[in-house]
Amino acid sequence: MKAELRELASPPTDTAPATSYAMPVARLRGVAKTYGGVRALADINLEVQPGEMLAIVGPSGSGKTTLLNLIGLLDKPSAGEIDVLGEPTARLSPREYARRRQSSIGFVFQSFNLIPVLDALDNVLLPLRLAGRTSAAQSAQARQLLDEVGLDGHHHKRPDRMSGGQRQRVAIARALIASPQLVIADEPTASLDSGNARAAMQLFQRLNRTRGVTFVFSTHDERALNYMTRSIRLCDGRLPDGDGH
Repeated sequence: MKAELRELASPPTDTAPATSYAMPVARLRGVAKTYGGVRALADINLEVQPGEMLAIVGPSGSGKTTLLNLIGLLDKPSAGEIDVLGEPTARLSPREYARRRQSSIGFVFQSFNLIPVLDALDNVLLPLRLAGRTSAAQSAQARQLLDEVGLDGHHHKRPDRMSGGQRQRVAIARALIASPQLVIADEPTASLDSGNARAAMQLFQRLNRTRGVTFVFSTHDERALNYMTRSIRLCDGRLPDGDGH
């Protein structure tokens, strides 16, 4: 499996990619989240800057996935304020949350969440089809994305005929199909062996540099931190003072 994934990283650079957003991609102020009276997050103050590869690190149960869900507009806070791409979200309806996710945010999940009966190309196109936005040009874009992530020749393979690393690459291409400014990746290397995990992180890094996409990860993998521009540690639903900036 390791041999199937090519090393796609560009040489290290200290220069962050240019983006169209001068303001933070996401800003959280005094954010808290409770579930049935149980506190998952408390008093989170965090800014995600354009072009960052930001890792949220912490043990299981520390609130990493909850924080990603709030940044990615999959959930609403119990208290506090969240701005995403320069827009306050407090008064947005569930439908408006969904529209902003579809147009501006991509997701890469730990278990990939590919549809088993669809081939790689149709899995990549699925977010656009659900939004009623497919066209011949977008099909061509999906093919280009699959080629870009190293899956040329695999467009019509279904997930059960692909390796874990290849399925991860389909998931990455799907996250990028709507040209999002922000991609949320929840434990993206947890289901991969060490070789495929390294190749996946190098691919994220290359896409960050060439496309200017901002990535926010949660991870248990300390090796992934070598590819980040910044990491923050979450403990018991809190960030250390000053860690969010």
